[in-house]
Amino acid sequence: MNTKYLILIIGAPGSGKTTDAKIIAKNNPDTMAHFSTGELLREEVKSGSTLGRIIDKKISVGNLVPVDIAVETIIKAINGSKKKIILVDGFPRSVEQMMELEKELLGNPNIKLSMVIEVQVSEKTAKERVLGRARGNDDNKEVFTNRMKIYNKPLDMIRDFYKAENLLVEINGEREIEQIVKEMENKINENI
Repeated sequence: MNTKYLILIIGAPGSGKTTDAKIIAKNNPDTMAHFSTGELLREEVKSGSTLGRIIDKKISVGNLVPVDIAVETIIKAINGSKKKIILVDGFPRSVEQMMELEKELLGNPNIKLSMVIEVQVSEKTAKERVLGRARGNDDNKEVFTNRMKIYNKPLDMIRDFYKAENLLVEINGEREIEQIVKEMENKINENI
């Protein structure tokens, strides 16, 4: 079976990770697919399924969905893609998600985690972007504050884990989008 190369893109809410990944996948339509964890979960909510209702109860207040649901959603998307390089943004958001993904990848030799890109922005920038976009019920001050707390809590452990695996690449997300995308694209192409 052909190997799929998984690139995880993490960053604070409003760091631009989803937009960056979308542009990179669009620039490389033959080889790359992009999945946003948040969008995959929101699609499930829209479907009105039982799983969607469970997810909605969690994300409507800024909390994380159960680990197994998040990982299952991502693996399903990766396996369903015909592309060689898979960009997944917004994952992992907890040490439990990271470890569950590691376990899942051990059982999926056709998926290779190639790199983890962290798009770094200040909390001030993140807040201005999130409150400025107001994409849904989860884009308000109270939910943003909760999401930042949840994002920051495990961040050092996630960074340390992926640094030890020699997978972490840090990118300055405070610049113009073209500069960020170009740097990310170059890093991905150098890596694979």
